Order: sequence, then structure tokens, then C-alpha cells
Amino acid sequence: MTAAPANRLHPGTAPTLALYERIKDYIQRKIQDGSWPPGHRLPSEQDLVDEFGTSRMTVNRALRELVEQGRIVRVVGVGSFVAEDKPQSTLLQIANIASEIRQRGHDYRCELQLAERIAVPPDIGAWLDLRPGESVFHIVCLHLENDVPVQLEDRYVNPRMAPDFLGQDFTAMPPSEYLVRNVPCDQIEHVVDAALPSAEQAARLAMPASEPCLLLMRRTWNRGNAVTLVRFLHPSSRYRLGCRFPVNGNQHFG
Repeated sequence: MTAAPANRLHPGTAPTLALYERIKDYIQRKIQDGSWPPGHRLPSEQDLVDEFGTSRMTVNRALRELVEQGRIVRVVGVGSFVAEDKPQSTLLQIANIASEIRQRGHDYRCELQLAERIAVPPDIGAWLDLRPGESVFHIVCLHLENDVPVQLEDRYVNPRMAPDFLGQDFTAMPPSEYLVRNVPCDQIEHVVDAALPSAEQAARLAMPASEPCLLLMRRTWNRGNAVTLVRFLHPSSRYRLGCRFPVNGNQHFG
């Protein structure tokens, strides 16, 4: 009968740590000393199993906790990568995700996954002030940074306000940019929630369905007319939302 391989201890790891913590420590030291820079692909789970002489469950726990801490990113079916600093999008204006990504020197790509004109669902009609029986434009887009999905866009647009919307090439100009250029808004509403993705959304974003997301819902108006309702879903390990703004005079916050 062959004995199971002994758990291996890498130089510099603390012997008192649990094995999954040793694996985390090993990976974090590689990141901190620059051996594995942002975007570097980590060894596969099986490679780590073999290297540490442990179980896949132990390796998976170490990687899962590193994802939760924002140190690595796991892309389903591709592998694990050292995380970039999470990009931050502003809440006070309509962000252009294509420009944000390109300003970081990264490649941007938009995949149009659905485009249709449908009878407006009751809840969407209420949000966009559309009557029952009216139609609405509906699109779903996936935005990718260096071929990694960072945002899933699910958007409804009032046809009265943007009649040519569905005729656009959104792989060349993202929907937000098209609307800002052609239907300037004078009111914006932003609501941010934490959410778990559906199985379909998780598959589109190449992420585990158990990982939380940031959900940004936006509505815009032009002269009192609702223009669009859009929900942006971001894997929390790959994106963040925030803003900085000047405060003039005496402000009161409740």
C-alpha cells in the first residue's frame, strides 16, 4: 500500500500555519516580491495540489479566500490571475467604460449579446413611464478588459427618445456613449446594491455564481422624459464604484 504524499513546506512559510494558509502565504509572497505581477497566470489547481502534496479542496479554499481578499481573479474555464488594482467608476456622472479601460492602457471590447424591440414588461414600463402595449428597446452587452468580463449591461431604452438606438454598432461605440452624445440627459439617478448573479449572468461574466457582485442601476431623463433604465452588474473582485467631489459652503449631512 502506497503512503499518501507528505504535505510539503515551501521555504519561508510558517510551519504553524494550516496548509491552506501556507498556500495563500506562498502565493501572496510571490505577488508582493514582484515574481508574479498583475495579470500573471497562477499555477493550475492541479499544479498546486502536486506542488504542496495536498487535496484539491485545500487548494480551492486558499484560492477562494484570495479572491475574496481581492488578491487574485478567477476566470471560469481559464484559470486564476494576479488581480490588477480594481478599476473605479464614478457615481456622479455617466461613466464611459471604454475610455476608462483604454486610459489604463488596457484593451477594451464590447460584445452585443442581445438586441430586441419588445412589448414593455409592466415593471420596466413603470420605471420608464411607458404605457401597457407600448414597445421598448432591450439590449444586453458584455464589456471586457483584456478579454476578462468586468461588466454585464442590461438596458432598456424609450424608443420615443432614441428611435435609432437599435441601429447602432455598439461594438464600436458603447450604448452609454451613444446616448450621451445623442440624447443629453438633465437628470441621473444611481442606485447601488450588492447582489448575487443568476446562473446565466455568472456564465456570461465567467465567474462563480457564489461570488457577490456590485449592481448599479441607472435611470436618465431629458426634460422630464425617461430615456433609459440600465442595470450594470460587476464582479466585486474586478470592479469598484466611488467618487470624489468638492463641497462648497456649509453642508448638512443626515
